[in-house]
Amino acid sequence: MSHDVNFILDKIFIQANFLSWYKIWSMGELRESKKRETRQRISDVATAMFFARGFDAVTVEEIAAAANVSKMTVFNYFARKEDLFLDREDEVKLLLREAIRGRPQGQPPIDALRRLADRLCEQKHPFARIDSQTAGWWRVVAASPSLKARLREIGDEVVEGLAIELAGPKADGLARLVAGMVVLTWRTAYGEAIRVLERGGSAKKANAAFIALIDRGFAAAHGMAAGSCWQTTG
Repeated sequence: MSHDVNFILDKIFIQANFLSWYKIWSMGELRESKKRETRQRISDVATAMFFARGFDAVTVEEIAAAANVSKMTVFNYFARKEDLFLDREDEVKLLLREAIRGRPQGQPPIDALRRLADRLCEQKHPFARIDSQTAGWWRVVAASPSLKARLREIGDEVVEGLAIELAGPKADGLARLVAGMVVLTWRTAYGEAIRVLERGGSAKKANAAFIALIDRGFAAAHGMAAGSCWQTTG
């Protein structure tokens, strides 16, 4: 009898602990979900205002008021004003990292990155989509010296991160050169495609210009990497 009672008490204790843990976990998930929603709302409000008035004409105070949060809350989610508009740096790094680490055995990393470009084009991902919306985004950047400066900083950070993905934590000059070529290729191809579109060309012609330069740039990067241990080992 005593054994049965102890068994039941243990079972009740375990269930109570589980329910307590689950409640704490659920509350944590809810908080994180609310944080993501708040961050996205602030970003969406800011982007709409930047499109309407230009980046430099909008203040963080105005964004906070429109998003119904405090100025401090805005900076809790975004370290600087520029990050409200250039808020996908982590996604860029993740896409590059996953393309390299998840490539098939034996596939050179530069080839994996080239396949990534094709995949993003097929998905009409914003990083590889050329249309009036993305052209408008770039016009906002082009009109703001601070956005252009921040974009260059992000480019440098992406190059460094990509070089490490290619060659390891002690990436050499060749890895940085190749990583720089990949980033320069993407930026140049995208910029040329936007120019084609803004000169009156169709989205089809703009995307063709993007792919043409992607092909040439990645061919150059492939040639630069030839003979390196990290390119040949795959």
